[in-house]
Amino acid sequence: MITFTDVRKIYSQGTQKVVALDGVSLEVKVGEIFGVLGQSGAGKSTLIRCVNQLEKPTSGYVTVNGQEITKLSGLQLRQSRQHIGMIFQHFNLLSSRTVAENIAFPLEVIGYSKLQRRAKVAELISLVGLTGKANAYPAQLSGGQKQRVGIARALAGEPKVLLSDEATSALDPQTTRSILELLRDLNKRMGLTILLITHEMGVVKQICDSVAILNAGKIVERGRVSDLIAQPESLLAQEVFPRRNGYVPRPGGVLATIAFAGEQASQPIFATLARRFDVDINILSGSVENVGNQRVGQFHIELEGTQINQALKYLYESEFAVEVH
Repeated sequence: MITFTDVRKIYSQGTQKVVALDGVSLEVKVGEIFGVLGQSGAGKSTLIRCVNQLEKPTSGYVTVNGQEITKLSGLQLRQSRQHIGMIFQHFNLLSSRTVAENIAFPLEVIGYSKLQRRAKVAELISLVGLTGKANAYPAQLSGGQKQRVGIARALAGEPKVLLSDEATSALDPQTTRSILELLRDLNKRMGLTILLITHEMGVVKQICDSVAILNAGKIVERGRVSDLIAQPESLLAQEVFPRRNGYVPRPGGVLATIAFAGEQASQPIFATLARRFDVDINILSGSVENVGNQRVGQFHIELEGTQINQALKYLYESEFAVEVH
């Protein structure tokens, strides 16, 4: 649905050049929720704004639904943007307009009649869970309700793509969960492709199918979230499962990281190793997390005993991801 090909964006600040995106190539598949994770200044906002051409790449190109949007301008660009919705961190609502009027605004621009607008707005208000709030003003709404208005407004033009620019970072944890659940529901119900940027690992774990980690304008890691978290050496896994660094194993001991996903997370693997190979297992760090609809775990452990190699071989043969340090 979305393809970035060798996209570079360079800003001029006086006599200096700032490279915001440095040769980014990325594919977002139809119907998936794709997260771009990175710290402030990594280039995330620039990346997402290149999709609807709020920012124009210095070089490279972006295609959306097979159309090279970087070539468009004027009427063609405006028509293309109607199929790309966007929600913002600080909502960007019109304070002088009611909920219904805010949602209706893009429909006015598109050219819907008053009757068509009324029917569509009623449908969207129900869809995002704001029944009874049509005549309220933004100042009368909570943060979560404001973001639901923003989502409804973004959906008014029946887009194929929804862009989320840190849409939950201004919300409390409980409200964040409810907004993410709404986005996941819309993704499934409407077949929406969602590209979101975030600096919050919890957002990626809760709803993203795939993720790319952006650092200093470059993609440093990408893939399916469940696959990356199940790889002990991946950057994403190390973010989700911080390790206890600096630990020195006892004489004869071996340090290892074991990762698993799905059905493996239900197996009593440590009890099995201790019983079958008579090894002592010291768990240094780790946990089991719910990622999407799958349980994923990783543990950093110390093994002691005379059959450590046999225990490790058993883990490999049982298709656990194992990294020996």
